[in-house]
Amino acid sequence: MAGKYKISRGHSRILGSTVEKDGVNFAIWCPDATEMELLLFSDIDDTSPESIILRSAEYRSHYYWHVLVHGIRDRQLYGWRVKKLGARRPGTIFDPHKVLLDPYARRIVFPENYNRTFSRYVGSNLHFCAKSVVIDMSLYHWGREEKRPLHAMSSSIIYEMHVAGFTKNPNSGLPPEIRGTYAGIIEKIDYLKDLGITAVELLPVFQFDRLDAQPGKSNYWGYSPMSFFAVHGEYSSRNDIYGPLDEFRDMVKALHKAGIEVFLDVVYNHTSEGDASGPIYAYKGLDNPSYYILDPEKDGAYRNYTGCGNTINASNPMVKQLIKDSLHFWTEEMHVDGFRFDLACVLSRDSSGQPLNDPPTTLAIDCDNQLSDVKLIAEPWDAGGLYQVGAMAGSRWREWNGQFRDDMRAFLRGDDGMISRFVNRILGSPDIYRGKNVDPQKSVNFITCHDGFTLWDLVSYSRKHNEANGEDNRDGNDYNFSFNYGEEGETRDPRIRAVRLRQAKNFMLLNLMSMGTPMVLMGDEVLRTQHGNNNAYCQDTEMSYLNWEPRKESEEMLRFTRILLSYRSRRGSRRFRGRDFESLQEAIANNSITWHGVEPFRPDWSHTSHSIGLTVYSDTRGLWYYVFINAYWEGLHIKIPSVPHGEKQKWFRVIDTYLAPPDDIYAEQDEYFPIGHNYYLGSRSILVLVAPGRPN
Repeated sequence: MAGKYKISRGHSRILGSTVEKDGVNFAIWCPDATEMELLLFSDIDDTSPESIILRSAEYRSHYYWHVLVHGIRDRQLYGWRVKKLGARRPGTIFDPHKVLLDPYARRIVFPENYNRTFSRYVGSNLHFCAKSVVIDMSLYHWGREEKRPLHAMSSSIIYEMHVAGFTKNPNSGLPPEIRGTYAGIIEKIDYLKDLGITAVELLPVFQFDRLDAQPGKSNYWGYSPMSFFAVHGEYSSRNDIYGPLDEFRDMVKALHKAGIEVFLDVVYNHTSEGDASGPIYAYKGLDNPSYYILDPEKDGAYRNYTGCGNTINASNPMVKQLIKDSLHFWTEEMHVDGFRFDLACVLSRDSSGQPLNDPPTTLAIDCDNQLSDVKLIAEPWDAGGLYQVGAMAGSRWREWNGQFRDDMRAFLRGDDGMISRFVNRILGSPDIYRGKNVDPQKSVNFITCHDGFTLWDLVSYSRKHNEANGEDNRDGNDYNFSFNYGEEGETRDPRIRAVRLRQAKNFMLLNLMSMGTPMVLMGDEVLRTQHGNNNAYCQDTEMSYLNWEPRKESEEMLRFTRILLSYRSRRGSRRFRGRDFESLQEAIANNSITWHGVEPFRPDWSHTSHSIGLTVYSDTRGLWYYVFINAYWEGLHIKIPSVPHGEKQKWFRVIDTYLAPPDDIYAEQDEYFPIGHNYYLGSRSILVLVAPGRPN
C-alpha cells in the first residue's frame, strides 16, 4: 500500500501511463535515481497531491522505474519527482522538489496560475506546474470508413499551414469558438479541396509553451516542444481532457475523407527547456546528460546547434527510442501520414555534436517497417552550420531543397550568372542528387515557407522589417533574394503592383512545373502579407493569419493558382480536344529536352542570360510542350519553333503570365489560343504552349 492506493510492481514494457484491467501502469526512464516519487493530483489546480514513493528494487528494472497503481483510471493527473540520486554523471541536474512531466504523456494540462519562470529556479514548482494526464487511446473510434489517401509523392502538392492562423482571422466567417482550432480546419476543408492540394503540412502541434518567447510576446509558431506525444491543447475548441485529442483525430478523419493527407512539422532537435537559464519541467530533471548534447569542457553547458538554447542528443539509444516511439504514436494512434523534420541535421550528430557518416537515428527511421508507408521530409540543415542538402543518410528521406528556393528567387529577380543553376532546379536538381539512387521526388521544392517572407512580401520588400518582434530587426534572415520593383512595401503605383503580381504568378508556376514535389505556403494563393516581417514566430496577430476578405489581386492570384493546381493534380479531362493540359513534370522526367533562346535551338547560356526556352514531349498525353521563361526586365520578341514532327500542327497558348485574366491562364473548359511562329513575350513573364503530336 502507498497511502490510500494499493500498488504493485508494474512493468516497463510500455513507457508513460497505460490503462490496464485493474489500474494504471506508470513507467519512466531515470537511470541514476535511487528513489522516485509519483504524484497523483485530484484536479488541475491541486497543490496537495497524493504521494507514492518508489525506493525498492521491486519497482525498478535497471534504467526504468515502474509501478501499477490499482483503482485509478484514465483522466488521472500526475507528475514525477526524482527524490534521490546515486552516482552523478557530469551535467546531472538534481532537484528533489521539482515536479516533472512524463516525457511519454499523451496529454498535458496547465493550472490557471501556470508560470514557466518558477520552473527555472531550485525548489518546488508545485503551485505552478503543468501536469501529465492518463489517457486511454482506445476510447476513440475511427470508424470502418477511415482510410489514408496514400498519395504518391509524384502527384502530391503540399500546403504548409499554421493550425490557428488558417482560421483565426475574424473574417474567416467561422464562429468565434472554433476560429484557430482543429475544428476550424474541418469547416474549411472544402476550400483546401477546391484549391487542389493533396496534403496539409501543419506547423508544430506537439504541446508547446506559448510563454516561451520574448516578454510581451507569445510563442506563435510552436517550435519549442514540451512533449513529443501530447497534442497542443490550445488548438482545440474543447477544454475537456479528451477534447484536443478527439478534435485532432476528427480533423485527420475529415481531411482523409476529402482525400487530403496530414503531415506534421516535428521538432526532435531541441525542447522548450532552453539553456542553463531555462526551466526544468521534464528532460533536464530526469536525465540531462542523456537527453541533451553537453559540452564537457564548459562545465556541462548546452551545445546549441539549434539556435534555441539546447540540442537533443538524438544518437543516445534512449533518445533515439523516444523519437521512434513518438513517430509510431502519431502514425498508429493519430493516423498521421507524414513528417517534416525541423533542423533534421541535428539527428546526424553524435553525443559530442560531431556529424556522423552513418547516423543511427536517421537510418533507423529510414528503415523502420512501421513507418514504411509514411512520408519522411527533412529540413537538411541546422543552426550549427551543418548543411546536408543532397546528403541526408537514408534513401527514403525527401529534402526541403533550399537551393531551389534561393536560385529561383535570384533568377527571377534578374541576377546574373544564374541560368545554369536555374535550369538545374527545374530538372530536379541533378547537380545535387546526381549519382544517388533516388527518384525525382527527392527534392521538395518551395519558394516560400513559414520561415521567411510570404510570396507577396518577397516581391514587395528588398529588406526585412521585423521591428514588431522587439529585437531591433536583428532576427530573421538577411539574405532573402527579394526585390520591391520600385518602392519598398505597399504602394498604389499600378505599374509596380502589376509586376509584383506577375512575379508571384511566375514563382507559383515554376514551383508547380519543376521536377520534385511542390510545397505552397498558406496564403500565397491569395497574396497574404506580413508587411515585410520575415520571422513572425512571435506574432499571434492578424499579421500571421490568413485573410479571407478578397481583393482584386488576391482573387486573380487565387484563380491562377487553382487552375495551375488542377493541371498538376490532373483533376481535368484526360482527352486533349485541343484544350487540355497536364503538369510538365512527367514529360520532363521521361523525355529529352530541346533548349531554345529567342531563336529556336539557340539557347543563351552566358553569364548575362535571363531567359530560356524548352520543348518536351509527354508520352501519356501525346502532347508537345513549349515553355519560355523571360526573367529579363524588358519584353522579348521570340521565334517559336515548329511543332516537332507535326508541320501542320499549331501551338496553343495555355499560359502567358504577362497577360491580364482570363488570358493569363486558360482553364480546361476554355478554348486555347492558337499561336504562330512570332511572339512578343512581355518583361518578367512565362509562356506555356501545347500541341498534339507524336515523335517519330
